[in-house]
Amino acid sequence: MRASFMYPLAIIALAAGLVLVYPPSGSGEGDSGRYVGTEACAGCHEKEYNNYKKYSKKAHSAKSVRIMAAKLTPSELTECYHCHATGYGKPGGFESFEKTPAMADAGCEVCHGPGADHAESGGDKALIKAKLEVKDCEVCHNPERVAAFDYKPLIFGGAH
Repeated sequence: MRASFMYPLAIIALAAGLVLVYPPSGSGEGDSGRYVGTEACAGCHEKEYNNYKKYSKKAHSAKSVRIMAAKLTPSELTECYHCHATGYGKPGGFESFEKTPAMADAGCEVCHGPGADHAESGGDKALIKAKLEVKDCEVCHNPERVAAFDYKPLIFGGAH
């Protein structure tokens, strides 16, 4: 009786392990988790890229961080980088204004996730988060930040 109970549990554990190692396609993120920067998106997503550069405040977010940096503690500055720079602290992401200036603004990958695998695959949609939801925006545009900086986020005021 005990063995018959253990067999289904072993199958469930094996299946869970496989999902962790091999996530289902369409999960919206490649395996490497590497960031490549907004310029890498421009070739295939020219309209979105041009709209981003022309209209999105995210395309100039590093400017705000630079203005405030002198008034912030290192810990506060780090918090800024998570939303105002691309891939901070992650492979291929923002390190500093000097080392990785192309990653200093909040680019495509802040919302859509790391894009190296997507770009290297020729545009496999399963390797990037193509369809965003409000919860994706709320990582940065949340009530705590809105209250702290007294602004109204334009959740749908991005590049597209």
